[in-house]
Amino acid sequence: MASLVLNETGLEDCGIDDSFKYSLYVVVYSIAFVVGLVTNCASLFVFCCRMKMHNETTLFMTNLALSDLIFVFALPFKIYYNIRRHWPFGDTLCKISGGAFITNIYGSMFFLTCISVDRFLAIVHPFRSRSIRTRRNAAIVCALIWLLILGGGMSVTFFSATNRSKSTTTCFESFSQKTWKTYLSKITIFIEVVGFLIPLIINLACSSMVLRTLRRPATLCQIGTNKERVLRMIVVHLAIFIICFVPYNSVLFVYAMVRTQALASCWLERLARTLYPITLCVAAFNCCFDPVVYYFTSESFQKSLTTGKCQGKQENTLRSEAPGSSKENTYTETVEGISASSNGKEQVTETHF
Repeated sequence: MASLVLNETGLEDCGIDDSFKYSLYVVVYSIAFVVGLVTNCASLFVFCCRMKMHNETTLFMTNLALSDLIFVFALPFKIYYNIRRHWPFGDTLCKISGGAFITNIYGSMFFLTCISVDRFLAIVHPFRSRSIRTRRNAAIVCALIWLLILGGGMSVTFFSATNRSKSTTTCFESFSQKTWKTYLSKITIFIEVVGFLIPLIINLACSSMVLRTLRRPATLCQIGTNKERVLRMIVVHLAIFIICFVPYNSVLFVYAMVRTQALASCWLERLARTLYPITLCVAAFNCCFDPVVYYFTSESFQKSLTTGKCQGKQENTLRSEAPGSSKENTYTETVEGISASSNGKEQVTETHF
């Protein structure tokens, strides 16, 4: 919902000047465009051309990279707009630009949540989740997420995205208070609950249960040195989610309350309009940080990226074993703490996660 939400103002009433945001956006969007384009194109190249084995986690990560690239390709238009403070590209491109931001922010949260749930199932319920963690089910989930975020993006663009004055045309700015009360506030609350609060709760719950499972003696004995890699994976995942998305969505909610006069305060509006450009820029950088998740989540991705070779054959072997195989039983017993492994030396790698 991005610039759609907080670029509209009450300047006449509270005397707020947030013009610093234009220069800030130009710098941040330029960096995000270059870094995000390179890292996400490289990630897609690895997923599509280097990795031989494509499991459900890889499918989630591929869709996450695609949602990042949609936002990256829209950044040149935003950079031009913030330099000139004028939108010459028409109403349609303005709507696409605003929709791309929503697709990236909330698509990233949903796909990161899917990766978190998949890791939870693999570690906490590895045996019972075998029938659930399939490529077919992952593809269905990805399709539903795209329908949800694209539908949300389209709902934001139902009204005119551009506003024309005597000398300039703005994109997603200067919405009236009536528009906020009758339309934007309801969309904002819905997006905040469905697109932010629910994924946040799921991520925190899954991560806490994974950490609790890793503390079990049987699990610690089997994980060995790999435990540190799993912990780094969880920390990186939560850090990206909390740092990029929590501040932005918190400020967004406060400003929506101010604009609808549910919280009538110039001080709160001034605070929100000051913090919003900063939190938006941090959120925009998620397209650069997401490849870090790929690196820590998939061992095959690491080896494909660094050596040009993929351990797809090994990963396929691990995932295709029958439920009654000794390795699968050992893995299940280890993670669930049912009993110790028969050989006491086999280690679980993050490839399973």
